Amino acid sequence: MSERLNELKQQIQALSYAYYVLDAPTTEDNVYDALYAELVAIEAKHPELVTADSPTQRVGGIVLDKFEKVPHDVPMLSMGDVFNEAEIRQFDQRVRKELGVEQVSYTVELKIDGLALSLKYVDGQLVQGATRGNGTIGENITANVRTIRSVPLKLTEPLTIEIRGEAYMPKRSFAQLNAQREVDGLALFANPRNAAAGSLRQLDTKVAASRNLDTYLYAVADSSVLDVTTHSEMLAAIADLGCHVNREYRVVDSIEAVMAYIAEWTDKRSSLPYDIDGIVIKVNDFAAQRQLGATVKVPRWMIAYKFPAEEQSTQLIDIELSIGRTGVVTPTAILQPIQLAGTTVQRASLHNADYIAAKDIRLKDEVIVKKAGDIIPEVVRVLLDKRPPTSEPYEMPTHCPSCDSELVRLNTEVALRCINPKCGAQIREGLIHFASRNAMNIEGLGDKVVSQLHDNGLIADIADLYKLTVADVLPLERMGEKSAAKLMAAIEASKANSLELLLFGLGIRHVGAKAAKSLAQHFSTIAALQDATRDELIAIADVGEIMADSILAYFANPQVHELVNELRQVNLNLSYTGPVLANKSAKELVFNGQTVVLTGKLEQMTRTEAKDLIESLGGKVTGSVSKKTDVVVAGADAGSKRAKAESLAIPIWSEADLLVYLKDEGDQK
Repeated sequence: MSERLNELKQQIQALSYAYYVLDAPTTEDNVYDALYAELVAIEAKHPELVTADSPTQRVGGIVLDKFEKVPHDVPMLSMGDVFNEAEIRQFDQRVRKELGVEQVSYTVELKIDGLALSLKYVDGQLVQGATRGNGTIGENITANVRTIRSVPLKLTEPLTIEIRGEAYMPKRSFAQLNAQREVDGLALFANPRNAAAGSLRQLDTKVAASRNLDTYLYAVADSSVLDVTTHSEMLAAIADLGCHVNREYRVVDSIEAVMAYIAEWTDKRSSLPYDIDGIVIKVNDFAAQRQLGATVKVPRWMIAYKFPAEEQSTQLIDIELSIGRTGVVTPTAILQPIQLAGTTVQRASLHNADYIAAKDIRLKDEVIVKKAGDIIPEVVRVLLDKRPPTSEPYEMPTHCPSCDSELVRLNTEVALRCINPKCGAQIREGLIHFASRNAMNIEGLGDKVVSQLHDNGLIADIADLYKLTVADVLPLERMGEKSAAKLMAAIEASKANSLELLLFGLGIRHVGAKAAKSLAQHFSTIAALQDATRDELIAIADVGEIMADSILAYFANPQVHELVNELRQVNLNLSYTGPVLANKSAKELVFNGQTVVLTGKLEQMTRTEAKDLIESLGGKVTGSVSKKTDVVVAGADAGSKRAKAESLAIPIWSEADLLVYLKDEGDQK
């Protein structure tokens, strides 16, 4: 019986691959249905023979309580965007200059408008599907991913690999879904991307299974798992593994060929059975990619060209002013609602006072609105022939709408600013930034909660956050005892964050996340940074003169010194606790140049702690075992990575071995 069952599984998988991946059915539907029915019947009689890779396991049926958070072994970076030919050519010029070559080979691909996806396979079996999340931590959506028929539950080779791509909803599935929702009296999805994201985050997997999602896969987390040297070779390799790869990609040897590909698909875009919102341009050679590297947010070897935005006309009803955390005044157009690129738009950016004046934008004007990069609505021009004769030029207010202080322009800046340090709007926006994901990452402390805390006089600066009690937050709207306790626990946990998160959270002008980390690594403590000279700051790779002057001005403020003292009094960590390489000699970097893989459950430290420790000593921690791996640290239940290390004769250490090694090396220093 098991032989027939395996035969059926192989037949059905082959038919499914031809239908869902190759889009080339090899048999009639009734033949597939008969084979599937026979498989269901056998598994019903012999449930002990049911395996995770069986085609019957795609139908869903699990109801989840929640989605657990899962870390990405290799960060899922986003892409930089460009919007015109000049910016594409600038990208090409930078790439060729940094590589020191006259010509570069690029892979160009359609940019699928969906949800970024990570698929982990162990010995060829799908073990995890996850969202991108914030790039470092995503959500485990394995149960829903298994319902997507183009996702292979089992690869054609028993590889341990992480494959990445995009989950999307085909236009036909989207139309069917919205038609049914309209019949059921439910709100319609604005576009296929939103529908795909909502489907993959369904707690009921049967709902996800009914949505007819699809995927296109286009990357691997660690290319050393495959015997390839270029992106195009990698695409062919994962296609051979059974993955759904978009066949419209092309390898080109000039930027002119890139532009021709863009022109071709700009014309053909509407004929596709799925949505695309641009073209992705990637340096094809992996060695060149490694040479170009990445910033803290995006790879420097690829870029996404976004199609020109859709435009619509509507009436500008009012102009609303908001004050950011640095005091900048941002005008926003309040519009008569319109449908634009699949969403309802009622607000649009007007950028600044000079923008309004240059375009002579007035109240009650009929204006053209577009979405910059298909994301942010903005007013691009006025339809002058529709302007009423009674129209008058718009005059920007002279005083802050929050605190009534006079608005000023600093030096030659375009922006109007409120420079009152006690301005309530600035304080509120600064607190929201401080609690945000890339700063102190205080879960539960979102915009609405911060606004309520501030408006009720419970917090006036960030130090006040650490003085709150459960009794303080309980009266807030939608705040029960459980959520109040959870919020207080998150605030308390943030006290242990490393210094770079605090520096970014403080909102020092011009200091982004990458510069904050460089500063924290170099100075180690906030006290040392406060005492730093201009020359010391400029000597750091990521710090220029403008940033250095901004840091000096920030810490010269007596109110900042008071704030730091308050943070010290509430026991907030003011030191850097992450990997430090800059001040260590090669002798001290005991893992210098070595590649380490962590697997299994560690008992005396977390995987993250072990990773940070190894990296602080010059090592590189990767997620996959290959010939380039120097050592595998295996905890309990290590599984396939340990087995692969054994097959490649790679040294395998226990956690105890790692700790002994570190102690012995330390004793010799």
